[in-house]
Amino acid sequence: MRKFGWSIALFGLLVLSACVTINVYFPAAEAQEAAREFVEKVIGDEIPGSGETPVSDADAGGGMASRLLSFFIADAHAQAPDINLKTPAIQAIQTRMAQRFQNQLATHFDSGALGFGRDGLIVVRDASQLGLKDRAAVNQAVAEDNRDRAAVYREIAVANGHPEWEQQIRDTFARQWIASARAGWWHQDASGAWKQK
Repeated sequence: MRKFGWSIALFGLLVLSACVTINVYFPAAEAQEAAREFVEKVIGDEIPGSGETPVSDADAGGGMASRLLSFFIADAHAQAPDINLKTPAIQAIQTRMAQRFQNQLATHFDSGALGFGRDGLIVVRDASQLGLKDRAAVNQAVAEDNRDRAAVYREIAVANGHPEWEQQIRDTFARQWIASARAGWWHQDASGAWKQK
C-alpha cells in the first residue's frame, strides 16, 4: 500500500512538471527594461534618474516559489521570452508619441496641467494651467496619445505572442512613466492621489 502511495506522488510530481514547462511566465524584468527603453525614447534624453527601475509586483513576491519550483524542474525548461519592441507597428506608435510629446505635451507637464495617471495614460490634471486657446488642442493631443498608449500596450502583448499579458504590460509601463518623469511633473499614486515628483 505504501509503494502505491509513493507511485501516485511521483506520478503527480511528473504531471506537475509537465504542466509547468509549457506555461510561460510574464517576464517582469524584461518587460521593465523594454518599458524603460520605450519611455525614454518618447520623453527624450534629459531624464534624471532614468536608471532607476521600480520594483515590479512579480519581483517582490515570486522568489521563493521560483526557487522551490526550480528544485523540481530544471531551469532550462522555463521559457523566458524577451519583450520585442521592434515591430513596425510598435515603432510607428513610438515615433508618433515621441513627436507629440516633444511638440505638444512636454510643456504642459512642466506647467502642471498634465500628469501621468496610475493606469499608464495621460490625464489633464489642472485645466486652469492651460490657456483658453490651448485647451482644445491639448485635450485632442491627450486623447490621441492615450489611444496610442492603449494600442501600444495591446500591440506589445500581441507581438510577443501573449495577448493575455496586456494588463501586465500596461501596469509595467504605468510604473515606468512615473519613474522616468522629470522633477516637478505630477503623477497619481496607487490610490489615485496626485503627487509631484
